[in-house]
Amino acid sequence: MYSTLRPLLFRLDAERAHRWTLKLLSAAHQLGILQLMLPHAGSGPGSGAVELMGLTFPNRVGLAAGYDKNAACVDALGMLGFGFIEVGTVTPRPQPGNARPRIFRIPEAQAVVNRMGFPNEGVAALCARLRLRRFRGVCGVNIGKNAATPLEQAQADYAACLRAVYPYADYVAVNVSSPNTAGLRELQREGRLAPLLESLLETRSQLAQEHGRHVPLLVKLSPDLSDEELAATAAVIGKLRVEGVIATNTTIRRPSVPDRDGAREAGGLSGAPLLELAVAAVRKLRAELGAEVPIIGVGGIGSAPDALQMRAAGADLVQVYTGLVYRGPRLVRELSEL
Repeated sequence: MYSTLRPLLFRLDAERAHRWTLKLLSAAHQLGILQLMLPHAGSGPGSGAVELMGLTFPNRVGLAAGYDKNAACVDALGMLGFGFIEVGTVTPRPQPGNARPRIFRIPEAQAVVNRMGFPNEGVAALCARLRLRRFRGVCGVNIGKNAATPLEQAQADYAACLRAVYPYADYVAVNVSSPNTAGLRELQREGRLAPLLESLLETRSQLAQEHGRHVPLLVKLSPDLSDEELAATAAVIGKLRVEGVIATNTTIRRPSVPDRDGAREAGGLSGAPLLELAVAAVRKLRAELGAEVPIIGVGGIGSAPDALQMRAAGADLVQVYTGLVYRGPRLVRELSEL
């Protein structure tokens, strides 16, 4: 079905096409069409289940943050066969994000450039939807700061999101690596990352007592960090015993991308050209963190060989986004069988 729909969707502006994709998925789920087409999807853990961070992942394939920013389509997306879904990035207050147009396809490179800037309806709206979800896989929430919040006050934004989503999230990912919110990537630096994570871990400890449940905390990193910066960041993560790492976000570089059209736009590049950078980051992080810290590998995965390459570099789980745009649900089924 997606092979029929894709040419129609690609005639639309990329952001509009994405909105329509979510609407079509949601409608198909509400009408029971997805359940008829995919009767065994979303049925819970099977033989491919993985235990990590105290969570049971039905399989190793997840949907990366950014696809369902407002948790509006979790149950429908779960029917596609994902073992886990990460919603967000969500901020404490609603915000429109950057000016449009802000998503640009590069079909010949199987890539996308975006400069979204965390557009979302705010954490209260996201929590209201997560409260009603029926998806039986793992659901993570990716949190960030509002664009108007100065870096010096970022801790308060992240803490507000953590408190709000704690009852509904299976894990929480701290996004300090998007290139589309001014200054945000500075929070990856050792001097800023350590106090931010220390504050969040203290808040998490209080919430764990209040709610009687432990929610793992992960950090999402950039592919544009040098080996030295990755090593310093890994040292902070290891010292503070943060439960996991997501590697990587989009890149501001343009590796193996034709110098025309969307490639010239400002923003983060995702899709096939990102794979090499993401795999290198995962390999470096695995070497620094050892075998104990779970790593979710994301960036450029569009096929089973791509996923196997990411796993060989040290990723315990993988996520997709741009690959789903170009390949459709078939990609999820293909990867979940690995």
